[in-house]
Amino acid sequence: MALALALGRRGLGQTASNPAVGAVVVAAPEGGVDPVIVGRGWTQPGGRPHAEIEALRRAGTAARGATLYVTLEPCCHHGRTPPCIDAIIEAGIARVVSAMEDPNPLVAGRGHQKLRSAGVTVDVGVGAEAARPAHAGHVRRFRDGRPQVFLKLAVSADGKVGLSGRRPVALTGETVRARVHLMRAMHDAILIGVGTALADDPELTCRLPGMAARSPMRVVLDTHLRLPRASRLVGSARHTPLWVIAGRDAAPSAEAELRSLGVEVFRAASAQKVDLHEVLGMLAQEGITRLMVEGGPIVAAALLRADLIDEAALFHADLMIGADGIDALESLPLTALTRSPVLSSLGIEPIDRDRVEWFARTAELGHTIGT
Repeated sequence: MALALALGRRGLGQTASNPAVGAVVVAAPEGGVDPVIVGRGWTQPGGRPHAEIEALRRAGTAARGATLYVTLEPCCHHGRTPPCIDAIIEAGIARVVSAMEDPNPLVAGRGHQKLRSAGVTVDVGVGAEAARPAHAGHVRRFRDGRPQVFLKLAVSADGKVGLSGRRPVALTGETVRARVHLMRAMHDAILIGVGTALADDPELTCRLPGMAARSPMRVVLDTHLRLPRASRLVGSARHTPLWVIAGRDAAPSAEAELRSLGVEVFRAASAQKVDLHEVLGMLAQEGITRLMVEGGPIVAAALLRADLIDEAALFHADLMIGADGIDALESLPLTALTRSPVLSSLGIEPIDRDRVEWFARTAELGHTIGT
């Protein structure tokens, strides 16, 4: 199961709206020979084929009488492809070891039951503690109607994120920046506010060697459609998808102009300030399960106030900015995050000259963001 979980993590950020599942087929040859792995699989980009299908394909005839370890209950409903349980039964798998039940109401225990009805031995719960954080986004989408939200913040030694006048500043070193790019690759989408877009002109792609294709969807909260047409975000929209969420009354001409440049524009119900609950619901409906937030102090504080942060990484730099710098959280002390009654610290990790402290919801400890 540990191997299946490791395989499944390869798909994080690439399989939405499907979960990133891992699967391993293990055969026990006759004559007392130790069991041997005959097939491995993980959910492929775009969500198809599923992990079980990939593992069974690699195992071939060796799957007959074997055990299938899978990180999430196999699907039992017809979607774009036939149910995985049909392929499992047809392959002659004798036993399925599943880490956890799928919260999708189209599955929700029915896959396990149908396997049992076909004579397959089913064990559920092996590796469940490790599987829950790996599938947190999938669970959150069906349970709460929104993605799993991961906040990334980088702060100076005196708790600032920028220079006076909202001017950007490089706080952390190259090793941290590489880690952040890896985090981006493990999420379906990355969100910022238009203020960050105006101040930093970011691209929000994954710029690790050979990983540009793993760049997440970019999402900008822009009530009045102020995003500059010459920005790096808009300039790269035809290569890496860019969604802008506008207010109800944003100018139709501005929307048309952005659409002509390859930007997808969504309209929120409100006119003056987008509602974060509504935004996250919209993203979930579009299949987003894992959302990384890099947008500045206003967005971070708003998410914290709304109790919409599930995980966080707080990067600490040694640089001092001074009292006129920009606070990490708009109108909130940094302790609103670090001493939150909802979030618990998972520990501090040194990264060269910098360090990162990980946080997760107290009731849901465990995370995948740093792996």
